[in-house]
Amino acid sequence: MTGVAPSGPGRHHLDGGRSLGVVVLSVSDTHTEEDDVSGHLARDLLVAAGHRVVHYDLVANSVADVRERLEPYLAERQVEAALTIGGTGVSSRDLTVNAIEAMGGRSLAGFGELYRALSFAEVGPLAMLSRASLFVVKQRPVFALPGSERAVRTALERLILPGVQHLVEELER
Repeated sequence: MTGVAPSGPGRHHLDGGRSLGVVVLSVSDTHTEEDDVSGHLARDLLVAAGHRVVHYDLVANSVADVRERLEPYLAERQVEAALTIGGTGVSSRDLTVNAIEAMGGRSLAGFGELYRALSFAEVGPLAMLSRASLFVVKQRPVFALPGSERAVRTALERLILPGVQHLVEELER
């Protein structure tokens, strides 16, 4: 097995045709909406895959700012999933994961494990410094992604887009 999603009849509900409503929340103390390359990339990849970006926003890297923006979005009926971009490292200013945990997020460890394995193949041992994560908040998946363009592309193309529809459907059961 080469680390690629399975194909053929055993493939379980991956990359279905349902269009999901997704929030993209970039978390940064230095970027603006104009230079948020990773946030724009996430939006482009989601739309190209047939999903709707219901909200795009950029907030400061603080627990309060992330919570104040994300919690109301997750309460909206048309929002079925959320991506946060940035704030997943190990510095004292990387607070996105802390904010999602403070919202009562239930961690699904497999996403972070798979992301770090893929990242290790690209950047080596520095991959262990990422706190990329997947949480369930208000019965919606919330992905916490690192802020680099490479990280966003890897997470979306290799993990999120192939499986998010099935994840949403499981959470709706």
